[in-house]
Amino acid sequence: MGSQRDGDGSVDRPAKARWCAVTGGRGFMARHLVAALVRSGEWNVRVTDLAPTIVLGPGESEGLLGDALRDGRAVYASVDVCNLDQLIEAFEGVDVVFHTAAADPGKNNLQLHYKVNVEGTKSVIDACKICKFPDAYARTKAEAEKFVMKANGIDDLLTCCIRPGAIFGPGDMILPTLDQYGQTLGAQRSGGKAYFITNMEPMNMWDFLYMVQEELGYKRLFKIRIPLLIIKPISYLVEWGYKVFYHYGMCQPHILTPARIKYTTLNRTFSCNKAIEELGYKPTVTIMDGLKATVESYIQLKNKNISRERK
Repeated sequence: MGSQRDGDGSVDRPAKARWCAVTGGRGFMARHLVAALVRSGEWNVRVTDLAPTIVLGPGESEGLLGDALRDGRAVYASVDVCNLDQLIEAFEGVDVVFHTAAADPGKNNLQLHYKVNVEGTKSVIDACKICKFPDAYARTKAEAEKFVMKANGIDDLLTCCIRPGAIFGPGDMILPTLDQYGQTLGAQRSGGKAYFITNMEPMNMWDFLYMVQEELGYKRLFKIRIPLLIIKPISYLVEWGYKVFYHYGMCQPHILTPARIKYTTLNRTFSCNKAIEELGYKPTVTIMDGLKATVESYIQLKNKNISRERK
């Protein structure tokens, strides 16, 4: 489990900041990464994502990202990670690529996930080779990670993979999951390797959800346990129903899906020792502090939405 704190903070600007690119730059984790890069003062950031234009969320327009876009420390480029030409154009002149683009995990579509996570990552690697990058950061899944690892050391390209757990924190517009904060230090040592990074506070997912419930001010209710043997067939039935009836306007299920059920009932604990020893990694925010910041951000967002509705 991991958590991350968000805040503008002061920015130290060196004489000449280098440029980096962040694919999937409008994703939840990527937004925090972009903010950290801009805040460091060492990097100008080219934010890339699929949308034709960037739409800033609540607080972003007058915050760090809005300022960076106005003064040129950050720029936005509409890029499809499966389009090599667009990637090459977006990567031109940058020193580092942070690859965070991925398909929506809520969509159980093998063709979509393969195209974005695998073929998209291959396109990013190919674009890096063509642009002759000295470094590339990649976080992908399964087969996509293999391409990143295999590409290390070819044409002066150095690659490594960071493996975060589920993520949560201020700015998460879907649900409170778990966040991470990764430090990529020493490209020579990390090249061709993968690292797990978490809060180093192992916790059962349901215990975490009860913490969220209590922080939101709800009383803990009695537990109702539904056996996996019952709920799993139901999830397959719901998914089948969507495939049959989506032409008639049935909304795609996001919660009761086989994939969601699988990960909801699966506890995973990873060791961060490798990242600690080789990258000097250490968590910067505890789970409880991250949870409190997340809940606070939800309350602020809710209040802003209520104010807008009253106007």
